[in-house]
Formats: sequence, C-alpha cells, structure tokens
Amino acid sequence: MKRLEVLFEDEDILVCIKPLGVPSQADKTRDIDMVTLAKKHIFDQEGQEGEPYVGLVHRLDRPVGGIMVFAKNQDAAADLSGQMLDGVFHKSYQAVLTGELREEGGRMTDYLLRDGKTNTSKVVPKGTKGAKKAELDYEVLDVIETDQGILSFVLIELITGRHHQIRVQCASRGVGIYGDTKYNPLFKDVKKNYKQIGLYASRIEFEHPSTKELLVFKAEPVGEAFDLIDVEEI
Repeated sequence: MKRLEVLFEDEDILVCIKPLGVPSQADKTRDIDMVTLAKKHIFDQEGQEGEPYVGLVHRLDRPVGGIMVFAKNQDAAADLSGQMLDGVFHKSYQAVLTGELREEGGRMTDYLLRDGKTNTSKVVPKGTKGAKKAELDYEVLDVIETDQGILSFVLIELITGRHHQIRVQCASRGVGIYGDTKYNPLFKDVKKNYKQIGLYASRIEFEHPSTKELLVFKAEPVGEAFDLIDVEEI
C-alpha cells in the first residue's frame, strides 16, 4: 500500500499530496484510493480503535495530482464545506495545454452539462436545463515550442468547482490539457488506462476550521507534461 505524503496534520485536518493516477475515493476499479490511504495513515499514527473518520470535502480527478485536504471530524468537514460554498476556500492549479490561448490572461465563463452515463461534461448554451455556470481565472506563464508541438504553461484559479471543469473549458477553446484522452482530441487514440495528465493542484488556501488561521499550502507539479516544459527554469 502506498505511503501518504503529508504536508500538515492536526486533530481537525489532514493535508497531503494525491499522486497522479490515484482515485480520490473508492471506485469500481477497486484500486487504492486517497480516502483509504488517509484512514490507514490516521490509524497507524494514532492507533485509535475502530475506523478513523475521514471527510472528503473536495476531489481531484484520478489523473490529476496535487494537494488535498481531508477533515478528521464532522465539525471540521462542515466548516470546510461551508468555506467552499462561501468562496473562502481557494484552489489553484498549474496546467500544460496543447496550443496557445488568444489572451495572456483572463476569465473563462461557460455553462457545463454533466452526463452521468458517460462521466463527461460539455459546454452548452446558457439556459440549458441542468447546466451549471463554470468560471475560472487563468494566466499564461510561458509558451514553449517542443517536439510535441506548442505547449502553454498556465496558472489557473477555480472560481467554481464543476465536474471536469478545467479540462472541459480549456478543451472547448482548442487548448486541451496535455495527455487528456477524455477531452483533448490530440490524445483520443491513446489507451484509456492513462495515469496522468498535465494538470496539478499546486496551491490551496483556506481558514483552519477551529483556529480560523489562514492556511496556505503549495506543491511543485510533477509528471510527464511538466517535465516537457522544465518548470524549475520558469
């Protein structure tokens, strides 16, 4: 079983790194998931009787790596969920896109409709039944010519948190996430059992559920896509 990489832990929260290719929670594959890893970590550390409480307050898509925070009790879970709704909880990502955006920065606003049967989302016209507004801010950090074509290194801050939001919004503008076989047409012929894409949750900011102290956690992105652009030199 994988060992959890912990950034911070106390009696209320557990902040850790989700590796690329690991599910946030149990799914039909029965592969080891982050909730299970978090529970094992807490059990091993604290040796408490019974199964530890682990509250999943946000998710990362399976092929996405980066920072996650779990609640270790119900009060913390409720507080963090409230911060999500109130816009206090901020999540930033670093992404490698295939192609080049028209503007160096700005806001993407779309309406997304989720299809539960195919586990996909798509951009639809405003007013479409069941569609939800999706917004994110982006800043292009660099554009690189590589053997894989033109790649853009982009910083993204989510305003809303919709299903596959970043992947769908970028792909709809012709600049899909590197390695994304679900939404980027350049990777449609790649085997479906991919492990990673060029999207990484590199920063989260929120208030501690008990002390109300502002907490900020950062992590450098890893994976094939980020190796192509040599992030350390940017």
